Amino acid sequence: MKAAVRKWEAVRAFAQGLPEAVMEFPWGPEDCVVKVNKKIFVFLGGLDGPQSPGISVKLKDEALHGHAMTAPGAEPTGYGLGRAGWVFVPLGVKGAPSLDVLCEWVEESYRTVALKRHVKELDARLEESPAVRNESTG
Repeated sequence: MKAAVRKWEAVRAFAQGLPEAVMEFPWGPEDCVVKVNKKIFVFLGGLDGPQSPGISVKLKDEALHGHAMTAPGAEPTGYGLGRAGWVFVPLGVKGAPSLDVLCEWVEESYRTVALKRHVKELDARLEESPAVRNESTG
């Protein structure tokens, strides 16, 4: 479980480091989300809840969505969000995706909901320093 918590914390830090990303707790301390332009791009839940750490991301790219759905324990996100491409991926299961893969999915989810200027800023950061993505992921 410690590895899952470390992944969760690293994913949270990566998400918060994206241009104009803001962490909020809209439904209480166990329901952490990260937004850009008031739109959620990753549901992180919390570490104190009854379920093991996991994330939900919006993956419109069919290949990424399909890959995410093959992760152990992955399922369409509840509350009807799965129909819109949201996938829940648990972090505390054997064979859970690597931190690099999780951050790739978070970045894709961000790109899906962010304004063009945010995506442009992210691309500029990555162009200046390709290591920016890897600094957060280890």
